[in-house]
Amino acid sequence: MTASAAVVRAWQGVRWYLKEFTGEARWDDYLAHCAEHGHEPVSRREFERRRADALERNPVSRCC
Repeated sequence: MTASAAVVRAWQGVRWYLKEFTGEARWDDYLAHCAEHGHEPVSRREFERRRADALERNPVSRCC
């Protein structure tokens, strides 16, 4: 493996991790699901609003 290939592979790993950490991957999964089932996706803003509402209704963990 060349040095440039190693850098590209490392960057792809960092990019994957950040997408998972920030929730960007959920949006990508949602778009893939809509395409697979022939649904019209909602806007990104509406998707995030629904996701935030769901988290408020069903909190996973809280510090206080």
